[in-house]
Order: sequence, then C-alpha cells, then structure tokens
Amino acid sequence: MLVPSIFGESLFDDWFDFPQWPDFRDIDKAEKKLYGRHPERVMKTDVHEHEDHYEVDIDLPGFKKEEIRLELENGYLTVSAQKEHEQEHAGKAIRKERYSGSMQRSFYIGEYVTEEEIKAKFEHGVLSLEIPKKNAPKVPEKKTIMIEG
Repeated sequence: MLVPSIFGESLFDDWFDFPQWPDFRDIDKAEKKLYGRHPERVMKTDVHEHEDHYEVDIDLPGFKKEEIRLELENGYLTVSAQKEHEQEHAGKAIRKERYSGSMQRSFYIGEYVTEEEIKAKFEHGVLSLEIPKKNAPKVPEKKTIMIEG
C-alpha cells in the first residue's frame, strides 16, 4: 500500500494555511504561498482513490502530447512538460500572458509499481493517469523445523 501521505506530498499542509473562507481579501497572497511566485507554472492536480487504483488528472492547457514526459524512478513518478516560445509576431507586444517554458512535478507512488502498469491519456489539455495500488511483496512467514532424534 502507498504511504499515508498520498504520492509523497502532504496535499493538505498548505491548504490549512489559506485564509478563512469566505474571506477572499487575501486570496492572491494565499495562492502565492501555495504555488510560489508563479502560480501559472503549477500543474494543478486532482487525485481520486479507488479500491485498487488511483486516478490522477493534471491540467496542462496549451501543451501538446509530444511536449509531456513521464518518468518513473525509485518509486517517484515525475511529470514534466516543456513548451517552446511561440513565434514572434510582427509589431510590439502590448501584453503577454501565455506560458512558455518548462514545469515539473513528482509524486511518490511506491517502489512496486512498474511503468507498464501505469496508464496515461492526454485529451483536451488534461493528462489522466491510472496508477495501481500495490502492496510490498509479503515476507515469508517464520516456520519452525522440527529436529529429529
């Protein structure tokens, strides 16, 4: 079974530091605390637990499937995405809000899950993963051997 703090992250630590709802006066400050200086560079993620697997949905709007990479190493699943800079347009840019660059996020999923067991799908800017729950192999029980004589 996976560690109690799902995927190695304590998903609720920063949540409890948010201002008391519905007081939205400090929402920008709360978002910066949760996401850092660039909240637009965070892979916003939903995790749903089922009896035998987890479903993970990660928002990656504006990315193409070819720009997303999944790697599994030592029980950590790393999702990274890199978007090249858009072609420059003629004329002076008045405002640029679209993201280009790279981002990455890692989740601890356990050392017994293999890459073949993880299902990944990318549709409409959402990366959907299905990750099986796997227990550590059972250690053989201690057996007593009778000595004759």
